Amino acid sequence: MGLNRCKNGHMFSARKYGDTCPYCNTNLELNTNLMNNKRLMLDDPDKTVSVSGVTDTVDPVTGWLVCIEGPQYGKDFKIHAGKNFIGRADNMHIQILEDNTVSRINHAAISYDGKNRQTYLLPGDSSGLAYVNGEAVYTPVALEAFSIVEIGKSKFIFMPLCGEHFEWNDGNPATEQ
Repeated sequence: MGLNRCKNGHMFSARKYGDTCPYCNTNLELNTNLMNNKRLMLDDPDKTVSVSGVTDTVDPVTGWLVCIEGPQYGKDFKIHAGKNFIGRADNMHIQILEDNTVSRINHAAISYDGKNRQTYLLPGDSSGLAYVNGEAVYTPVALEAFSIVEIGKSKFIFMPLCGEHFEWNDGNPATEQ
């Protein structure tokens, strides 16, 4: 079922909320069993778990959407390289809860293009529209720092990490730009 318990004792769905408690907004401190690629909560936090040289891959963040108006006011949503689909459903990369004017699946998408170092807002497959700085999005629109994105009755501010001034490398300092 995938339930997590935060340090304050709240139980919540790991699939729906990930590692952040929706009640007290604290992040979980989890020990990871990488061999099975499953998360385990250990009774003894001081217990050492052997991993046998397996490494966990990280999908680095390229920017954020931060809700500035709507039911999820103050919540941030990480943007990763490639397409990040936006909707209310559990399988959306950016899940906007409690705003029923947001389509369940693919209301819009945000895509970071590492080759061109640019983030775009793309229209989705639903009948709902998305807006950037008050203009409807019918084709991909480049997002700049502090662009205002409207989806349903929610407004977000876009904060880039990657772009003109920074880009993730492949983890090898010799290939830094």
